[in-house]
Amino acid sequence: MEKLFIFDTTLRDGEQVPGCQLNTIEKIEIAKALEELGVDVIEAGFPVSSPGDFNSVVEISKAVTWPTICALTRAVEKDIEIAAEALKHAKKKRIHTGIGTSDFHIKYKFNSTQDEIIKRAVDATTYAKKFVEDVEFYAEDAGRTDNEYLAKVVQAVVNAGATVVNIPDTTGYCLPTEYAEKIKYLIDHVDMKNAILSTHCHQDLGMATANSLMGVINGARQVEVTINGIGERAGNTSLEEVVMAIKSHKELNIETNINTQKIYPLSKMVSNLMNMPIQPNKAIVGRNAFAHSSGIHQDGVLKNLSTYEIIDPKEVGINDNSIVLTARSGRHALKSRLDLLGIKVNADKLSEIYEKFLVLADNKKDINNDDLLILAGKEVGKSNRIKLDYLQVNSGIGIKCVAVVTLDISGEKFTATSFGNGPVDAAIKAVREIVKKQINIQEFLIQAINKGSDDFGKVHMQVEYKGINYYGFSANTDIVVASVESFIDAMNKFPV
Repeated sequence: MEKLFIFDTTLRDGEQVPGCQLNTIEKIEIAKALEELGVDVIEAGFPVSSPGDFNSVVEISKAVTWPTICALTRAVEKDIEIAAEALKHAKKKRIHTGIGTSDFHIKYKFNSTQDEIIKRAVDATTYAKKFVEDVEFYAEDAGRTDNEYLAKVVQAVVNAGATVVNIPDTTGYCLPTEYAEKIKYLIDHVDMKNAILSTHCHQDLGMATANSLMGVINGARQVEVTINGIGERAGNTSLEEVVMAIKSHKELNIETNINTQKIYPLSKMVSNLMNMPIQPNKAIVGRNAFAHSSGIHQDGVLKNLSTYEIIDPKEVGINDNSIVLTARSGRHALKSRLDLLGIKVNADKLSEIYEKFLVLADNKKDINNDDLLILAGKEVGKSNRIKLDYLQVNSGIGIKCVAVVTLDISGEKFTATSFGNGPVDAAIKAVREIVKKQINIQEFLIQAINKGSDDFGKVHMQVEYKGINYYGFSANTDIVVASVESFIDAMNKFPV
């Protein structure tokens, strides 16, 4: 098996998303999680760009043990000097320097010539080698650079001591076949000595992962990626997509150092810290990535996971797949959910419930467990051991937010008061005071059903309790009430 190096740039290229900047403490938290994930290189920042970026590279260098810490620069001596200073505490350090090589960059950005760009590339690489042994060179906009000229640039910087040469599709322009041909051309026409080629692809046309994989198949041995594919404009190549594609296709004879079971928890961490929700249909880590609503698919998955799943959800840190009940679901999926709710029915009763279920599913978007209990002739109230009996919240500018909550637990009432950062936080903290359980909120989604300030708000919540995920739902014109009821709905699904 050949080794593919994973270069993560979540903290540099990924953090360039407007409105999603991280502070140094948050960057250190992500860097440590990336180390646990098993990435080989962490691009920690662009030190010359701001004091904050400089400090982040310094502190990440101190906090992380075995991955290489990389700092970005332009082909400018001052950039390189500052990067070297920021990296002084790193156990393994890399300077990532470079310059644009396409005609667009040479003519319009630098007002220069091809020969002058090669000279500047060599000078920057040579200067960086005075500070660190490991120097990566990037040929910005390599995706739109003529292959013959690009080969000259790559050969020149390899001769100057570059250990890695990055071939970015900076604008996300290349087709997978074009990018594959580019990498193969460089492998065939450049004496790489002991250096390797790296991919760095963008998602402008939706082909970042495909281009990166084609680069790897044709000889690149490093991929530059971000968690959840975040990054400037449409984003970067997604770490989880490349890693799981490589793992799924063993015929490629390529392996990574990634502990894939850490992928989903880190995906959620990055999403939460950067306030960037993950689209539900996002490959590998989206809420619907392992959800099945088609009756044919549900039937197959319930019989054998491999019928419609090429990845076991547990491989990426997700506890299980999800069978979503809709009008397209079949009897098999309905019976499976009823079994989980402890409702045993014979074939005739199942047919009767199924007919009612189809009518309801045609008229209701979300079919929840309470709906099924009603269809099966059960009393919903009996299934809810914990009920919200009373809620009062005081909040506003200039006062501390406080909530008073009373819960009815199996007929006995308990009250608690708690302060919080907002009305929802205060109310949920009060609930925690009463139940005294270690419950972690993994996902908290608020949606308006229609429009207007008097609209119903839907709250979906995913919580983790004793290593298992549970889902809660509620809808109310009062979003605080809906949030607390959603939290309680999830708790009612805990084993007693």
